[in-house]
Order: sequence, then structure tokens, then C-alpha cells
Amino acid sequence: MIAVVDYDTGNLRSVADALRRAGAEFTLTADATLLRRADRVILPGVGEASSAMAKLRERGLDAVLPTLTCPVLGICIGMQLMCLSSEEGDASCLGIFPTRVRHLRTGLAETPGLKVPHVGWNTIEGLQTPLFEGLPEESYVYYVHSFAADPCAATIATTEYGRQFSAALARDNFYGTQFHPEKSGAAGATIIGNFLKLQR
Repeated sequence: MIAVVDYDTGNLRSVADALRRAGAEFTLTADATLLRRADRVILPGVGEASSAMAKLRERGLDAVLPTLTCPVLGICIGMQLMCLSSEEGDASCLGIFPTRVRHLRTGLAETPGLKVPHVGWNTIEGLQTPLFEGLPEESYVYYVHSFAADPCAATIATTEYGRQFSAALARDNFYGTQFHPEKSGAAGATIIGNFLKLQR
């Protein structure tokens, strides 16, 4: 069973649609018991980091998610919440990935033409792990974000937008993508398919 974490942050419909296209059976849930029994878990999200973390805490999921032993995929805010912290709302996060999330303009001089939020297609490179099996370097994926995780030892793909940031992260059974694979066409479908094939 695939469990998609429902913690009232939106983006569930597009993730559900992508899983249906992949022929996968899934359930939307915030139930800790179901999450622990799942074969795979997806943590999606659109919104603001501190509010999203508050919603996880309200449901007791901040204690559950880091203990899961099945493959877990965080998407966009979902990935950011798996990091140490976020500048957005000065949020303390789950601490699964050893990096911090910063505003895209943090540490940059004013960059002509750099619009924040970063919306649209961009390339990913430095691809590692089976999550990107069959995907060529500089594949295009779709982004909608204003904050991004710094590169770190868990980085498995990067993107350049004013500065380099982590496009994807992995540590043990945990994976995350800053971009939206469910909105990234054929490349995104490949990534979702690869995630669905990952073993414990």
C-alpha cells in the first residue's frame, strides 16, 4: 500500500492523479498506524513551512515520519520539512536531511532577471541513486518555490537558479524532490515510477 500523507497542505490531487497514471493503488491518510504499515509513503505539500510543520505536529506525525522504514518521498514543502530547519517562518523541521532551507535570494546580491518565486521548467544535474534511473543529465522538471535546501552530503541532484540548490535529497530510505515530479511530464513519471520500485 502507498500512503499519501494528508495534513491539509494542498497538492494532494495532482499527486493522486500521478499515482493513478502510474497504475498505483494508494490511500490518503494522516493515521500513524496506516503510515507505519505502508509499503511506501509520500509527503506532498504546498504552502508555508512553519504552518505545515504545525499541522504535522497537531497530528503527531512529526514523531512518526522520521521513524518509518519504508521508502518515503517528500515533494516540494514535503522535502523542505524533512530538513533541519527553514528560514520560512523560522521553522524547526524533522531533521532527516542534514541541511537548511533558505530563501532563494539569501546570500545573493540582486540578480537581474531573477524572479522569486521560481516558477517553471529548469534542469537537474548530478543525478544519483535509483530514483533517477533512466533519466539523462539536465532533464527538465517543473518548479514552484521561493525557498530551497542548501547542497549537502545528502544531495542527489542540483539545480542552478541564482545559486545552486538541492533539487533532490536522499538519506537511507528517505528521498525528497524540491521540484514537482507529478507536474514534470515524462521525466516526472520516470521518477515516480522509480520511487514505486524502490525496495525497503
